[in-house]
Formats: sequence, C-alpha cells, structure tokens
Amino acid sequence: EPLSAKYKITFEAIGGLDALKKQASMKIIQPFKNPELFKKFKKSAGGGILLYGAPGCGKSYFARAIAGECGAAFYNIGIEQILDMYVGNSEKNIKALFETARANRPCVIFIDEIDALGRKRELLRNTNMTSTINAFLAQMDGVESDNENILIIGATNAPWDVDSAFRRTGRFDRVFFVPPPDESAREAIFALYLKELPIATLNYSKLAKETNDFSGADIKGVVDRVSEATIEAILESGEELKIDQESLLDEIIRTKATTLEWFSMAKNVVEYANENGIYDELASYMNNDLGKKSKKMGFV
Repeated sequence: EPLSAKYKITFEAIGGLDALKKQASMKIIQPFKNPELFKKFKKSAGGGILLYGAPGCGKSYFARAIAGECGAAFYNIGIEQILDMYVGNSEKNIKALFETARANRPCVIFIDEIDALGRKRELLRNTNMTSTINAFLAQMDGVESDNENILIIGATNAPWDVDSAFRRTGRFDRVFFVPPPDESAREAIFALYLKELPIATLNYSKLAKETNDFSGADIKGVVDRVSEATIEAILESGEELKIDQESLLDEIIRTKATTLEWFSMAKNVVEYANENGIYDELASYMNNDLGKKSKKMGFV
C-alpha cells in the first residue's frame, strides 16, 4: 500500500534553499491552500513537476516537505513498483496507483528516478516500455478522470534523458533545479549527523565553509569515515576519544565533492541543449554559486 500517513516534514526542516522554497510555494503550495483564488485565474492545484539536480542533494526530502506544506498525503513510489517485469502488469500498477491517489486527495505522488520511465525513446531497447509509458501518460493526462489536487513529482539526476513527451503542457511542465545544500544548510546537516555522537566542541560554521559543493550524502560520508577512524583509534589506544574539529577538517580535505562530476556533465547540456531555457536555473547556479575552488580546478 503506497499511501503513508501525512508527513510532518515542512520547509522548516530544510536549511537554506530559500529561492527554491519561494518558487515552490508560489507555483505548487499556494494553489493547494487557496484553490478559489487560483480558480479565478483558471489555474488549479496539482499537475506534474520535475525536480532535478546532482545525486544526494535531497530531492526526495524536498518533495516530502512539499507534501507537508500542502497538508497532503504522500506516496513514495519506487520505479520498480511501476516497471513490473511481466508484460501488462506495469499498466495495471499505474492504473491502481492513480485510482488510489484520486480516492485520497489532496495527495503528492513522488516517483524517484523518473528518467528510467521517461527515457528518451532512442535510449529504450525494450519495446514493452512503450506501452508502459503510454499508460502512464494517459493516467497523467486524466483521460478517464480529472487529476485535480493530485501533484505528481518526478525526480531525476538526468533530466536530459527524459523524453520530451513527459515535459509537454499538463505533464512534467514545471522544472525545478535542486542545488547542493548552501552554507546554512550544510551547517544544519553537519549538526544533524553529529548530534548524537561523542563529539568535542565543534565549529559547525567552519565545517560548512570548507564544504562548498558537497551534497548532503557527501557530508554524511565525512561524518561516517571520521566516526570509524575514531572507533579504530579508541580500540588501539584504549583512550576515550571524541570526534574533533581537526579530524573532520582533515577528512574534508581528502574528500572530493561527488556533485562535481555531475556538474561537469551538466555543463555540456547547459551549453548545447538549453535552447528553450529549461536549464536556466542550473546555468545561473553554475555561473554564480558553484564554489570558486571547483571553478579554478576546472571541473566546470
């Protein structure tokens, strides 16, 4: 059963990302909260949006917070639940998902790795996928019934692999770039991952400053590796040691942000495939916000 209890996560739980929150509030959350106002302007709540960005930057967490802000039920659907290996079952799965959602509005359906479903047709080898895609698009278009108050959020690390049929009006026609966590968000992430561990006095602000372009997953990796090294040192020395600032900073220096590889791939897309302005937010981020060190090192 994909339906979960109403999520209590709201934007308060997400540090930083103010520009993205503001955009999401106006385009997504307010139509749910003020339906009458939006109806006057022939706009309704729901539809499809695509969240894209580097891996490990909290796209699913952000989607959950949107559901929390809307006061909507949240369905987290794994792509494997839709792509059933037996022919015909995928279509049944898709139909059942939308029927359940329509019975429990307002709701948010979140589908991670949507590019696996919406792959450009030239990337598809499996012909069974075509009927699965068509079934999904027919449900999304509300051919059999309306989808008001159903918001479908797709997340992808590779928006350039998503078929243009998915991005037509009324489908995933609103596209949001989810950037790596900014400085205040990184500070909050360090505090979150370290709060229940044995720690010395730490300067979270300094840790955040030294981790430009790190994803949330990268920060978790740093904390995990320092924890393991500290345990090892305790076992060897027999002393009671804590995670300290120096160990964390040393590990940060040894760690390369995983987002950089993604940005170097995205650079080509922004330069050569942005004729309709779909990646303007990404281009702006790469020009203005990407860490200076990363630019100097020639990653982008």
